[in-house]
Amino acid sequence: MHPLIMAAAPRLALFVSDSERAQEAAAAIRAREDFVPEDQADAAVVLGGDGFMLQTLHHMLDSGRVIPAYGVNQGTVGFLMNNPSGKRTLAERVAKARRIAVAPLEMTATTGSGGQESFYAINEVSLLRETRQTARLEVSVNGKVRVPDLACDGILVATPAGSTAYNLSANGPILPLGSAMLALTPISPFRPRRWRGAILPDHYVIDFRVLDPLKRPVAAVADQKELRDILAVKVRAAPDQALTLLFDPGKTLEERIFSEQFQF
Repeated sequence: MHPLIMAAAPRLALFVSDSERAQEAAAAIRAREDFVPEDQADAAVVLGGDGFMLQTLHHMLDSGRVIPAYGVNQGTVGFLMNNPSGKRTLAERVAKARRIAVAPLEMTATTGSGGQESFYAINEVSLLRETRQTARLEVSVNGKVRVPDLACDGILVATPAGSTAYNLSANGPILPLGSAMLALTPISPFRPRRWRGAILPDHYVIDFRVLDPLKRPVAAVADQKELRDILAVKVRAAPDQALTLLFDPGKTLEERIFSEQFQF
């Protein structure tokens, strides 16, 4: 990981969440620093929490113009964010920041009407039961059925960047950022009860088929985007859509993910 190579004074766009805390911080920052429109910027400064950072990154993917993002934590956990202090300007911090490449997942879902929709997920793709009835899913990897009938509350596929989020709460493994792996983690599995999931190379393709969609409907969620009445879902990594997060030196996402393995 090397310092971000850009102009000595990079042009910055400012993205601010709707929270009162973030809006107050933005007013103070605008009073002392200059910003440009998104389409003229070399990098984005994102004020908010992890959820707003994901929202901003999805906005970039949807717009087709992806620029590096430097987060300033105005939320709670701030796993994807920085906590800048001292007298350096944001432009100086961005110029000296370390870059982390994050490749999203691409989810292609087939709905009960036979239509297909595709979304990107930076953290995880989840399949979740819609009712009190457990979901029944067939799980295939690279075209081979690996779990013919999984009875569960759901299942998820997580990236390394997302492995410390929902995946960790579901007792999934923490994946080092450069591992080139994906976590396949069942959520409250009932049958087979002892299956704990799998760690897969990120070039593998994962397919899910809903076995009883009428009696046991399933929703598919790609980060914050949800589809209901699902028949099947295909998940694959999308390295061609890689995003760049910026971190202050010595405080990178890679170190944070590694440190999570030693939390008690």
